[in-house]
Amino acid sequence: YRTRQDEDKRRLNCYPPSTEANPTLEDPTPDYMNLLGMIFSMCGLMLKLKWCAWIAVYCSFISFANSRSSEDTKQMMSSFMLSISAVVMSYLQNPQPMSPPW
Repeated sequence: YRTRQDEDKRRLNCYPPSTEANPTLEDPTPDYMNLLGMIFSMCGLMLKLKWCAWIAVYCSFISFANSRSSEDTKQMMSSFMLSISAVVMSYLQNPQPMSPPW
């Protein structure tokens, strides 16, 4: 004959572990920074805005710093190279330093 407390103890073991121990939940920060980096680098390339290109490099570094080693690095490296090319192309077209917005 089982009591209700025995069944409750057994049910507690069925729940998945907390989110800290669950590796399937990932931090979305690298993905968001990767997307922002690509958007800013395209704005830097198309609109010739140097500050957009520098923000793209910054976002790419954040994405790289927050990524896990098990992730595929092809998309991250392509975003990084796109942001670097946006900086290079914006300075090749206009080698003057950036003027402050104020």
